Amino acid sequence: MEKSVEILFTEEILNRFLISFGLQSEVKKLGDFENYVFEVYLDDGPVILRITHSSHRSKEEIYAELDWMNFLHNQRVNCPAVFKSINNQIIEGQQAEDGSFFYACLFSKVPGNPVKIKSEEFNEQLFHAWGKEIGKLHAVTKDYQPSYEIPLRQTWEDEELLNIADYVPNENEIIKNTKLLINQLKALPKNKDNFGLIHSDIHSGNFFYDGESIHVFDFDDCSYHWYASDIAIPLYYSIFYGYKSAGKSEQEQFSKKFLTHFIKGYEQHNSLPEGWKEQMPLFFMLRDITLYSVLHKKISPEDRDESLNQMLETLKKRIINKESIVTLS
Repeated sequence: MEKSVEILFTEEILNRFLISFGLQSEVKKLGDFENYVFEVYLDDGPVILRITHSSHRSKEEIYAELDWMNFLHNQRVNCPAVFKSINNQIIEGQQAEDGSFFYACLFSKVPGNPVKIKSEEFNEQLFHAWGKEIGKLHAVTKDYQPSYEIPLRQTWEDEELLNIADYVPNENEIIKNTKLLINQLKALPKNKDNFGLIHSDIHSGNFFYDGESIHVFDFDDCSYHWYASDIAIPLYYSIFYGYKSAGKSEQEQFSKKFLTHFIKGYEQHNSLPEGWKEQMPLFFMLRDITLYSVLHKKISPEDRDESLNQMLETLKKRIINKESIVTLS
């Protein structure tokens, strides 16, 4: 979280949100990168409280996210339920001392457990389940219409992280290649079968696995995008965290195995979007750019360790050379 937001987020604001949702005082922080995320208790059961600063998402953007999540949950997609506050609201707000706002919403805690990339569970059965749930999500979303007076979520090109000059103003080659990629993406075809509202971040850290199915959470980055991006992101992060030190041959072998089982699962619910495989390198490069951007935005130079600096250098090299994280055969 940016230091400017950390200063504003007080214990008093957190406690007010706990009261607004009728929650117990016991809290466990789960994350604080783009949102503050806590495991809390409602009627003795664990639930998830997420608190968002207005510099990250507007209230309207959050409403759009929650409306889609409610639709997906009602269509039996494995995702959290959205709970209302004691005031019968799905979003509660608290003003910070500088006039900005924090917004809170409450979700059910999905069943299952996290899966580490290096664990035995990170296998063909998981890849199949991963693809199956994303295929289901895409299939039902084709019929989604926002509820009355609910605004639309942003499209991919509205992502503020693509304004990369705001975060690395002196890196001209990065800025130039970002603009080039945006123009390449704008030229891709759009239709109901290849473009719609997607999660946009279904890596292994954003779902739990119960041994048969995955249960997806963290819809904060959802946007109107090509469905193929939701296929690219799982493979991107599997390589990024599991095979970043492997040779190209090993990376390609893993990618082939991953996609074989992922696609079999995906096709149980949805037809693959036309041209998806040819488009994957573009979405790999797009993720390199947004990741490079967000790391510069969120973590100041003095707070970066050697590992993070190496990661940034790897991303920078790929962006400048217009390289894909992995080559698909």
